[in-house]
Amino acid sequence: MNRRHYLLKLSRPRFWLYLAGPVLVGVAYGAQFVGDLATPVAVALFAYFLVPANVYLYGINDVFDADIDAENPKKSDREVRYGGQRFVVVAVAASGALIAVPAAVVPPLAIPWLVAFLLLATEYSAPPLRFKTTPFLDSMSNGLYVLPGAAAYAAVAGEHPPMLAVAGGWLWSMAMHTFSAIPDIEPDRRAGIRTTATALGERRTYAYCAVCWTLAAAAFAALDPRAGALLAVYPLLVVAVARTNVAVDRAYWYYPAINAVVGAALTMGGLWGLVNG
Repeated sequence: MNRRHYLLKLSRPRFWLYLAGPVLVGVAYGAQFVGDLATPVAVALFAYFLVPANVYLYGINDVFDADIDAENPKKSDREVRYGGQRFVVVAVAASGALIAVPAAVVPPLAIPWLVAFLLLATEYSAPPLRFKTTPFLDSMSNGLYVLPGAAAYAAVAGEHPPMLAVAGGWLWSMAMHTFSAIPDIEPDRRAGIRTTATALGERRTYAYCAVCWTLAAAAFAALDPRAGALLAVYPLLVVAVARTNVAVDRAYWYYPAINAVVGAALTMGGLWGLVNG
């Protein structure tokens, strides 16, 4: 595998929209005029969070999880297993440093959101904090996925996003992260890693995700009942997975498509309000 292919696979293309998608949502709801949708600020944020941010987030995870990933079967097919290559460390460090590009063009109001993203993306996997090895902190820290959207909204609107939207997005991210950890319960336990999922076990982790997704839907419903109804699909889905014979490690790989559809619907709602508001 050549270096370009390795880094592409490391960046998890299937999950690119988990960071870049919130930028689209934030811009759609923060824009006051149609021209705000494609400003240099919006483009710079989308470009960074589409690829470099994913290389950084998942790359730093792979570098500091090399020992753990020896037990993880996902690394043999859908992902890559870090083997100490120097070019990976260089690429990951460079991708993190590239956040300086959007930081240079966004207004000061958006800077704290970018700083928070970089901090959480780093300390989720890296020492000294390494949130991913502490049950519930691993889940809570994954609210980082809402931060690109918050930065985009602040940059375009000139004000911080509604806190209910941030809270709803944070809860959604917590649930998504913890749900994704269910297939890793046994590999993580064999490696001696403690996570929310290993602490709760599979059945209680389903319940935890259902509660977080329900609260996320309620937060969005307080802003717009239509958004709440859309987000309500998630607790229903996790209950369906828990109560049927669908293997969670198989169901997990459908979520990028589900999330893309839901994110597109949210974005279209923002664009509809912009054009018809």
